[in-house]
Amino acid sequence: MRAEVVTSGAASDLRRKIGFVLPRLLEASDGLLAHPLVRKLYPEYLFTSHCVIRASVPLMETAKARAEELAPADPVAASLAPYLEQHIPEELDHDEWLLEDLEVLGLDRADVLARPPSPTVAALVGAQYYWIFHYHPVDQLIASTGYSRDAFRTMIGHAELDPGHRDELDRLLDRLAPTREQSTVIGLSAIYSVDAFASAIDEVVEEVPAVSRVSEAP
Repeated sequence: MRAEVVTSGAASDLRRKIGFVLPRLLEASDGLLAHPLVRKLYPEYLFTSHCVIRASVPLMETAKARAEELAPADPVAASLAPYLEQHIPEELDHDEWLLEDLEVLGLDRADVLARPPSPTVAALVGAQYYWIFHYHPVDQLIASTGYSRDAFRTMIGHAELDPGHRDELDRLLDRLAPTREQSTVIGLSAIYSVDAFASAIDEVVEEVPAVSRVSEAP
């Protein structure tokens, strides 16, 4: 017998849960934006973002494969797989955008790709793999850092694309009608992701002494 289905609207339920941790993300973002050394921190923020975004397509491909595996016995998985099939191409090459933004700032892509992500970023992405298998303030940043608008391609692009992606996801969630157990896991994943990315931004700001030493070296 299938578990009880959520009938109150899965999308609104998820947005409500995200609302609990959204202030945490906004606080971290505001800390970056208002920092007096934001110009030095912005490349570090782009690197952190690249570490997350370069994992997004492989993560969704893994989720799609798992959904297809579960589809014969799971109506939610059966509906999720074609959504991911359609959505994955829309997310391709966003990591390349970030590399190009970093190149505008004078960083070599080989150095960026050779640098390991922080444990916080690894945990953020790794948690999604575990759950799969086991059960824009752009203009202010441009003004604050003084960098060319060409170094903000990724942020500008996502500011334009993300509202549509959000609405598409909301429609999918309502159509899937997840069980209470599935709704709980979806909410847990979203809450953890928001909180972990806020922690990653905090780490960028906390790296100010190291960033300053590197920039002042002869």
